[in-house]
Amino acid sequence: MIELYTDGASSGNPGPGGYGTILRSGPHYKELSEGFRKTTNNRMELMAVIKGLEALKKLNQNVTVYSDSKYVVDAVEKGWVHGWVRKGFAGKKNSDLWMRFLTVYKLHNVRFVWVKGHAGHPENERCDRLAVQASQDTAHWKIDSVFEMGNA
Repeated sequence: MIELYTDGASSGNPGPGGYGTILRSGPHYKELSEGFRKTTNNRMELMAVIKGLEALKKLNQNVTVYSDSKYVVDAVEKGWVHGWVRKGFAGKKNSDLWMRFLTVYKLHNVRFVWVKGHAGHPENERCDRLAVQASQDTAHWKIDSVFEMGNA
């Protein structure tokens, strides 16, 4: 069983942002984070999950994703994202990331657990710190080119 903890942060919507992800499986522990010069909080929340799932080396893993993002958790657990796909993401934002998510999501057995943000959950708090630090690290910002070109 793999535990995946995620969080995203953005100062402004749009504005600089970042994500933080923790992967834990038994004695194994890994932290991931990146910052972007212009993005949104929802994009970073979703990117945190994507990057965590993409980091898994074996297929068909049992993964529990812990996220404080209702946007991500409800879209998957309530099946909204599948309806968005059927409708070609008409009127929906972040289709590029949702399609990337679905590609990696299908490779594993994933379930989502919503956790209340900023409520003392140690891994969620750590992911938040990773996301904020990455969002402020201007020397290492990535460019979210799909978003910046207005195609997200």
